[in-house]
Amino acid sequence: MGKNRKDDAPNPLHRWAILALVRAPLLLPYGLRGPVVGWLMSRVVAPIARYDQRVIDNLNYVLPDLDPAEVKRLSRAVPANTGRMLIEIASGDRFTDRIAKIQMQGPGLPALDQARAEGRPIIVVSGHFGNFDAARAALAQRGHQIGALYRPVDDPVLDTEFHTVLSRIAAPVFPRGRKGLGAMLRFLRKGNTVAILLDQFVHEGAEVTFFGKPAPTSTSAAEMALKYGALLIPVYGIRTGDGFDIIAEEPIPPSDAITMTQAINDSLEARVRAHMDQWLWIHRRWKPELQRTRAAAKTGPGPGA
Repeated sequence: MGKNRKDDAPNPLHRWAILALVRAPLLLPYGLRGPVVGWLMSRVVAPIARYDQRVIDNLNYVLPDLDPAEVKRLSRAVPANTGRMLIEIASGDRFTDRIAKIQMQGPGLPALDQARAEGRPIIVVSGHFGNFDAARAALAQRGHQIGALYRPVDDPVLDTEFHTVLSRIAAPVFPRGRKGLGAMLRFLRKGNTVAILLDQFVHEGAEVTFFGKPAPTSTSAAEMALKYGALLIPVYGIRTGDGFDIIAEEPIPPSDAITMTQAINDSLEARVRAHMDQWLWIHRRWKPELQRTRAAAKTGPGPGA
């Protein structure tokens, strides 16, 4: 007989804590919000949630020779950047008004402008790095009709909050899943721009690498670019003190989905190596234990078994 599992219900304390973190600091002057929430994430939230240890574990896995002092610094700096990013996005117009004063740069700008002028679909790829929504805001202000694919939050109240916050930066935003993907594809085929973050572990992803380690990655962006003739281009919002550099790199040349996906990973890796404290080392990008189990299952028992 089935049980009604209360553990599966949203945790109201967890919800309250997250809402307080992104709403209460909005009472502060804009210039203080980032430092305050960054400090709270680094010194309070990260130790409780063990985010700092996850940063350390990831760094030890892919960069075992990194100076321990640098590892410790990053275990605090990475959550701080995450906190700043969250409150910036939650700040709505105050955030986008600041982005409006920044001129985009980079070798990919002419290709971006030409594709928009021609009505050609554009797929912007990036990662959980710097503030990826700074790039999305800059593209919207440059005249792109830009949509974004996001991962829904299990708690419906938090998901509504997240959707609203992202929509204030630029709309539309599409939840991951069949319905959201279908809406995004229709939007893309009309000659619009979509933004996708590809730096997450995907169980059935391509066996490409990131920081020299196997990092299963979705090939969806490359496949869509090939299918619809879309421009595929990495764009980054790199934090510089209180501002950002919004950089469009050279487009990824069309070839095959796996080669193009590896090129996306290589582009992001180069940016992360230059700004180690701006990537989300908190999330489980590699999952080596799971990958070892899968490799063993594929190999199967030896001939003498």
